[in-house]
Amino acid sequence: MTAEFSVVDLERIEQAPLPESGTLHRKLTDALGCTEMRVNTVTLAPGDATAPHSHRQQEEIYIALDGGCVQIEGTRHEVSPGGVVRVGPDAVRSVRNETESDDQTWVMCGAPPLGTIDDFGEYTMPDGGQ
Repeated sequence: MTAEFSVVDLERIEQAPLPESGTLHRKLTDALGCTEMRVNTVTLAPGDATAPHSHRQQEEIYIALDGGCVQIEGTRHEVSPGGVVRVGPDAVRSVRNETESDDQTWVMCGAPPLGTIDDFGEYTMPDGGQ
C-alpha cells in the first residue's frame, strides 16, 4: 500500500535529459509514490523549449514555478510565476523559456498516468512521429 502522503525536495532528485530534446527533467512520480498521475519537472535554459506534442488520452497541468510561456495549438500564452495551466489531451503544447538569462522550471502533472517519462504513453508529435 502506498503511503497517504509524501514530501519531496526537488534538489534531492537527480535531473536527466529528456530523450527527444535533452531538456533537463526530474521524475517525481515514483519518489512521491503516485499511482493515479505522473509528475515531473522540466527545467528550461534561456531559449529552450519542450518539443510540441500532445497526448491522446492524458490531461496535463503545468505549474510555472518561475513563470514562462506556454504555446497551445500555436497560440502563445505568458504565464506568471506560480501560474497554473491545464491542457486537454489532444491539444498540441510546448513550454518555452524566452528569457535571455534565467532558467525556468515547470511542474508537470498528467492524469491518467499513461506511460512513463521514458516512453511517454500515448505521446504524439504534430508531424505524426512518435
